[in-house]
Amino acid sequence: MFASKWKQGLGFAMAALLSAMAFLPAARAGEAPELTKLVEEGKLPPLAERLPKNPFVVDMAAENKEIGQYGGSLKLLMGSVKDLGQITVYTYARLVGYGPDIEIKPDILESFESDGDKQFTFHIREGHKWSDGQPFTAEDFRYFWEDMVKDPELGREGVPQEMTVDGEEPKFEVIDPLTVRYTWSKPNPAFLIALAAPAPLYIYRPAHYLKQFHAKYADKAKLDEMVTTAKADSWAALHTRMQRQRRPENPDLPTLQAWHNSTPSPSERYVWERNPYFHRVDNEGNQLPYINELVMDIVSDEVIAAKTGGGESDLQARYIRFDNFTFLKEAEEKHGFHTYLWSTGKGSQVALFPNLNAQDTVWRGLMRDVRFRRALSLAIDRDEINEVIYFGLATPSANTVMPESPLFKEEYRDAWAIRDIDKANELLDEAGLGARDKDGVRLLPNGQRAEITVESAGESTEETDVLELIADHWSQVGIKMFVRASQRDIFRRRAYNGETLISVFSGMDNAIANSEMSPQEMAP
Repeated sequence: MFASKWKQGLGFAMAALLSAMAFLPAARAGEAPELTKLVEEGKLPPLAERLPKNPFVVDMAAENKEIGQYGGSLKLLMGSVKDLGQITVYTYARLVGYGPDIEIKPDILESFESDGDKQFTFHIREGHKWSDGQPFTAEDFRYFWEDMVKDPELGREGVPQEMTVDGEEPKFEVIDPLTVRYTWSKPNPAFLIALAAPAPLYIYRPAHYLKQFHAKYADKAKLDEMVTTAKADSWAALHTRMQRQRRPENPDLPTLQAWHNSTPSPSERYVWERNPYFHRVDNEGNQLPYINELVMDIVSDEVIAAKTGGGESDLQARYIRFDNFTFLKEAEEKHGFHTYLWSTGKGSQVALFPNLNAQDTVWRGLMRDVRFRRALSLAIDRDEINEVIYFGLATPSANTVMPESPLFKEEYRDAWAIRDIDKANELLDEAGLGARDKDGVRLLPNGQRAEITVESAGESTEETDVLELIADHWSQVGIKMFVRASQRDIFRRRAYNGETLISVFSGMDNAIANSEMSPQEMAP
């Protein structure tokens, strides 16, 4: 319904980290004072030995950023332990990742080649190390493929979907200690995209660390003892627990991200410490990240906005919605923070989804009739919603890609999104809803009143406020609307079972798509 023009919180550019590369004069390299002290105490190697031979260089000026200062602790609030997986989104360190031009570029990798999307050759940075100081090499890729995916105990779920093409697995090769190759007989255009995703496909693991939990490499007596101590069902279950990349179950697990978890589970506070071997530097040679540590507190998601307004969070994007905007703006001066608006990357802030598989046969026929769907869209006054709910800050639009996408067209944005009551009435008449009752409500082909229930996950008063306006808009063309709020799990199950007529949620997840990305959201 509305193009996502903004989002609350303090902005952090993620894809922007994958910008220009350059070679640095070693004399200008810098590091955090805390790390310098460890070097002087002999507890950490010098910076030159911790960075890859050719580190990834972030061109700060090109990204409209300034060279930062080292230090500090950044506090964030999370609604559940599961949300801690956002750390991989915040740091966005990937084998390959998206740059500002929405093109895939090497990041952890020094370079890669693709031969018609059938063969991918990856070159690892010489001297790149895990957060524990051990080398990152082709062995880490081999271990994942041969000792995890292909292991009869660890690989029971099979080869990751993104690594198969019409059921065909890749041919995996170690070319040399810093080069690996994946080959299919047919193109696999989804492979690099999966590696660059917010929740990426991890095709490597710290082999030097995980072998102690693998029956192929570990001493059986020691492994059995660890399985017993951990109360795991088997060595495979223990290995799975110890290697998970997006769960804070194992603070000893080495990482290639900017920060690593230092807190054992369970806990209500998790501290992520700087990775002293992180492979990125700014364009003056200072090793990133600048911030010493991230502190993530687990609280009820229902109080995150209030706690943020109370100054308990330094950076908050998750669980902050536009219906919190006025409250946060009013709290700025008292607690010394700023509320910023920026694009979310979604196709729409609020979108309506007719259920084309509704159980009710009459409604199913109408939902599948494009005239009916277009009429409902034309009846909505998006300009009024923008002014009343969003203070004129949104952009009236259909649920489509954003102007930042190379696929954007104005006709997509405006398609059936400019209010036209006369056309809406005409289409509804053509769809077989020409008859009305004494109250002016249209009648279905079976004689029942055209009363639609729009269902939501019940998580946002913003959606409720928008729906109240839409109910008025639809009443003007003879459609009666009711709103039903439930819980997300129930809401999702009802939609999948065909028990809903229309659902309300946000728009397409990826509204800055290019032609190489999967069209699944548009054509499932």
